[in-house]
Amino acid sequence: MSKSFFVSDIHFGLQAGQEESVKMERFEKLCGIIAEEGDSLYMVGDILDYWMEFRHVIPKYFDGFLCLLKGLVRQGIPVHYYAGNHDFYLGDFFDRSLGVQTWYGTQEVVIKGKRFVITHGDGLDRSDIGYRLFVKLVRNRFNVSLLSHLQPDLAIAIMRKFSRLSRRHGGSNMHREADFLVQYADAMAGEKDFDYFICGHSHVRGRKKLSNARSEYINLGTWINGAYPYGVFEEGVFSLKQL
Repeated sequence: MSKSFFVSDIHFGLQAGQEESVKMERFEKLCGIIAEEGDSLYMVGDILDYWMEFRHVIPKYFDGFLCLLKGLVRQGIPVHYYAGNHDFYLGDFFDRSLGVQTWYGTQEVVIKGKRFVITHGDGLDRSDIGYRLFVKLVRNRFNVSLLSHLQPDLAIAIMRKFSRLSRRHGGSNMHREADFLVQYADAMAGEKDFDYFICGHSHVRGRKKLSNARSEYINLGTWINGAYPYGVFEEGVFSLKQL
């Protein structure tokens, strides 16, 4: 029970029924592996393609996913959820009702003696004014509260529209986005001491040694292309794997 697991960009709720069913089956398999071998799970953004939180209603579409998270927490496995540009506002349901710790932006953590920088990867380009305004809109507490008081089906439809807007804004060139993330990690490695820069967002799975010859960039990839990648950190070594 000494493995830390990482996954990103599953985008539950995006695809057709059969593809969604397969993704849920694979996620259930991953949770089974974590329950047997793991001591923590880090979900690095865009696990859900959209999320809308209400005071008295839980969107039923994601009930299987939520139950799996609750099961891990009940077994004493810490679960961390980093909000991405699709599951952009998680509210307090995950923390309060599931025991899942939620995070926004870039976080620096120490895991088993190694320093990690963990971020979904969105919003790092300070020159992207359009996206920064979009984030302020969708994470504004007044706007979120207003949506949560609408009829649930209508509110969820609006959130799905926001999700499509985010995809349209950021999805035109994933390889260019991946190049930017590597450059960003490389610049950070010149200023901070860390071992691993973990991200998602671009959907381009891969790893690269940074120019300081010690730190490493790792992108966890996506589950929307028929592959089911994840990361494992064990005994000081980070590995990329497939289900």
